Amino acid sequence: MRKSWDEYFMEITEMVATRSTCDRAFVGCILVNKDNRIVSTGYNGSLSGNKSCDEIGHTMRDGHCIATIHAEMNALLYCAKEGISVKGCKCYVTHFPCLNCTKALLQAGITEIYYKDDYRVDEYALELIKNNKIKLVNMK
Repeated sequence: MRKSWDEYFMEITEMVATRSTCDRAFVGCILVNKDNRIVSTGYNGSLSGNKSCDEIGHTMRDGHCIATIHAEMNALLYCAKEGISVKGCKCYVTHFPCLNCTKALLQAGITEIYYKDDYRVDEYALELIKNNKIKLVNMK
């Protein structure tokens, strides 16, 4: 049986996560336009050109690795750098987005968020998603 678009994109997102260089969480993200075309991918990793956690260890502060750029931010930042609009796009991500990533996704114009793992689900992120009428789907 043919996979649904959502299943297809989540499987790709899980593959993208295998590129993560911070082993605290292997997270992948893809942004998909209304024509079901992938416009960007991102995974957890250090700033381009800098040593990554899997090479030098973690740079920890307040229980978080501050060297890591989150998968969602990497996907969004690539689009910003290349001038690619994400207005009206869907986001597929392996883990529930943190508060800062949720705010960035919504501000960038993402209209739907599909995720698999309930990782540190932030109540204010849920409130923002609801208040901004963003479709949220847990694909467990």
